[in-house]
Formats: sequence, C-alpha cells, structure tokens
Amino acid sequence: MIKKAKITIKDVANAAGVSTQTVSRVLNNRPDVAPETRETVQSVIRELGYAPNIIARSLSSGRTNTIGVVGFGLEYYGPAKVLTGIEKKAAEYGYSVMLALLDKYDQEHIEKVLTQFIAQQVIGIIWAIPGFTDSMELVAQITDALEIPMALLNRPPVKKKLVLSVDNREGARLAVRHLQEQGYQHIGIITGPMSWWEAQERLAGWRETVGKSSNLHKLVFEGDWTVESGDCGFEALFNANPNLDAIFVSNDQMSLGVIQAANRNGLKIPENLGIVGFDNVPESKFYFPALTTVHQPARHLGGLAVIRLDQCIRHEYSEDCINDGENMVVPDLIVRRSSVREES
Repeated sequence: MIKKAKITIKDVANAAGVSTQTVSRVLNNRPDVAPETRETVQSVIRELGYAPNIIARSLSSGRTNTIGVVGFGLEYYGPAKVLTGIEKKAAEYGYSVMLALLDKYDQEHIEKVLTQFIAQQVIGIIWAIPGFTDSMELVAQITDALEIPMALLNRPPVKKKLVLSVDNREGARLAVRHLQEQGYQHIGIITGPMSWWEAQERLAGWRETVGKSSNLHKLVFEGDWTVESGDCGFEALFNANPNLDAIFVSNDQMSLGVIQAANRNGLKIPENLGIVGFDNVPESKFYFPALTTVHQPARHLGGLAVIRLDQCIRHEYSEDCINDGENMVVPDLIVRRSSVREES
C-alpha cells in the first residue's frame, strides 16, 4: 500500500500563494494578517486536510491549541448532540478538545475541573452543561476570575459573558400554534424536570400560547425526560382533564410513552389526540404514527459555540466579542402524522 504523503506547511503556503511565515501566523492566530489572507489560508488548510503538529507548537509557544469542554448527560439526546457539534467544528478549526464530564455542580467540583483546564493551558472553555437553575449563579461567580474566553450554553443571558442557547420558548410556541391550527382546543403539556432551564422555557412558551385559564395548572405534568414519565403524564393529564385532545411533550422519549398510553386507552392518534414532541430524534419518524416534533438544532449549537469562541480567542475576550454575533439558535417544526387531522 502506498502511503499518502503528509501535507506540510510549505504545501499550504504554495497552494495559498503566501509565505510559510504567513501560514505560521495564521496557525498561531496572530493579529498581523489581513482578513482576506487569513480566510484564504484557512480555506486551503481545510481543503488539503493539513494537520499542524500541535504538540510542537505548544512547546515552542508556551500555549496549547486545546479547548476545554465541560459536558454532562451523554444519555440525553440534546447534550450528546451538542458535544458532537463541538468536536466536529473544533477539528475543522484546528482545535483539539479536552472533555470533562461533571455529575456534581458544587463549588468544589466546578473549581476542580476549571483548575485542571488552566493547568493544561487550554485557550478557551465551553460550558456545555444544561442550565440547572440551582447552579447557574455559582458557575457565573466562579468563572468571573477566568482570563481566557468562555462560552456558556443553554441558559439565560449573563452580563459580560458569551451565552449561546436554543430558543426553547419559541420551539414550544411553534408546537402549540400548530396544534391550535389543526383544531385542537384543550392542549396539555408534559414538561421536563423543572430544575432544567430548558424545561422552564418550554413551559413558558406553552403558557404564552395556550392563553389564560383558571385551570391551567391541571394541564401541566412534570416529567423527567424518560418514556415512563410520558406514560405517567398521559394518565395524570387525562384523569384531570377528560376533554384533553392534545399534548405538547417536551421531548421525544416522553412522547413515545404518551403514544403507548394512548393506544392502551383506546385513543386514536391524531383523531382523538394530537401529539407534538421536542428534539427530532432519528427514531421519531418511525414512531406509529410518525411523530410531529420540534427539531432542536443541538449539533448546530455546539458548532456555533466553537465559532464564537474562536472569534473571542482571535480578537481578545471583550464585551464587543461577546455581543458581536449570533447567540440564539431558532428551532424548526417537523410536521408528521401524529398531529395532522385529515380533512373531513
């Protein structure tokens, strides 16, 4: 087998029509490169698949080309897809990723992982932890002292911090409006755990769209993202609301539980019950009936976090860097059979 020749910095320079010194400046994020030249060199690097010797560069420059990523909940669709997006975009931009998974969010564990990142000389950090309301303020306080760029994902905006989120509230609005347009009038919701900011936002979007009612609380069941809680939520909502004709379910896993419970109780979907989920997991199109769902662009959010963090790394971490760019990702509604009533 003939081995493919290794692409060198000289190959990149020749293809881009610049000197090797200019390529080196681009690789090291030096500011003394014209934007057009930088873009040309980066494009050639991606086309040729050039992989610089990061270890050698780290030893010579005293810094790494590594981004620290704090993650959680790989068993959940959204967080797992965010990490996939981060890894893919980081590789495209020439960064390596150091991943730390957290399962406790007290000061000791947060400081421990950040100390580890600083010791490894990461040049930026992405906090890809779901927005747990009981730890948001603590994370903001601890990270105030950091002197390197940091991106926080899926939480409310924080002053002087780069925060990127999926617009969960708008996703819920899309779901409920669609059900209303299909003629459903009594629309309940199965939320995620209310300790999650995302679950709170989806509930808020549902409340804003269904309208005011003195019995609105009877239309709400708090789930825990599992299939089992979707089943339990169906039973609880129908016991409290005999006229219920639709449910917005805050993730697709719980939607599967709702579908099973509805079938067990002799309800036809979508004739007797309309269902809209959230996430657009690959399996949702194969549910019976196929599930209408809000597509959560989690992978895009992860990639966007790398892009925005890269901007801060290259142009210094400043308030201008934080505010100059896209920070909110809007979801889409994927309409399938579970919510569409056939015309009579």
